[in-house]
Amino acid sequence: MKVLIVASALTLVGSCATPSHTDKLQNIKDSIVFTDANIINKYANTITSAELNTHVYKFSSDDFQGRKTGELGHHKASNYLKEYYIKEEVASPLGTDNYYQNVPESYFTDGIKSSSNVIAYIKGSEYPDEVLIISAHSDHEGYTEDAIYNGADDNGSGTAALLEMAQAFKKAELEGFGPKRSIVFLHLTGEEVDLTGSRYYTEHPVFPLHNTIANLNIDMIGRIDDSHEDNPNYIYVIGSDRLSTELHYISESANENFTKLELDYRLNSDSDPNQYYSRSDHYNFAQNGIPVIFYFSGTHDDYHEPTDTAEKINYPLLQKRTKLIFTTAWYIANNEKRIEVDQDS
Repeated sequence: MKVLIVASALTLVGSCATPSHTDKLQNIKDSIVFTDANIINKYANTITSAELNTHVYKFSSDDFQGRKTGELGHHKASNYLKEYYIKEEVASPLGTDNYYQNVPESYFTDGIKSSSNVIAYIKGSEYPDEVLIISAHSDHEGYTEDAIYNGADDNGSGTAALLEMAQAFKKAELEGFGPKRSIVFLHLTGEEVDLTGSRYYTEHPVFPLHNTIANLNIDMIGRIDDSHEDNPNYIYVIGSDRLSTELHYISESANENFTKLELDYRLNSDSDPNQYYSRSDHYNFAQNGIPVIFYFSGTHDDYHEPTDTAEKINYPLLQKRTKLIFTTAWYIANNEKRIEVDQDS
């Protein structure tokens, strides 16, 4: 009887000492503090609707012939990205002036020729081997005899966001506020053809996948869908809680502190018939156990049509959504510890 009493007492103590699930969530929330909010705001505010406008108009212009994977127009668009990074002094991890990760023709089907991912990065000051990847696909649907599929929203909007964030992080680095972890700016080819560029990257990573701490992926964030005509201050957030509870709350805290968008999670549901979680480049990273967030503003009547043009982008809203991604990335890159993976998706 005495032994049973002691065992029961130990069980009770152990039960009381073990935090509940609610307590654990609250501890995660409480641990996420933006102590350098003024500094973050300073560089977030260098992301402007005017510069986003310039990039979208250029990237979705007829000059790039709809940016079809493996074709001349996409090669020209990739060169535009390369020249931008050289001008902004954002380095390549592949060597001097070499920003291209070639994806060979053997990776594609239907006679698609070889194409390239474009990669730039800022090296971390304290944990350079730990890498945050921010990505957006650069390809689109090409052209026909009658029309060019310019792809301003899909994915000129995400591409412009990536370029603006790279510029902001570089400016911060030059002024003594460089990221503690390395940040990779990854423009992926072949998203429109079975997520081929991201599949190639994850099978031939430039940085080891076990040291890739998160992927923030951007695909179509420049428009307003039918569900939000009366409330355009939103962004769909997909996948944030699938592998890391912490990543989800970092995203929410960044939004609360800096942008106050409506974070719409309806497309994150397993029961969503569109299954967007598996339909853009983040999915190949998630399949390798890397926490992801997919940022998306929804489809519209111009989706995959020649009418997806630059004048239809909401640039102030694109600016605000880009700031959300930037501030989330800032925290991930500068926190004292890397994001914890605590979910099995």
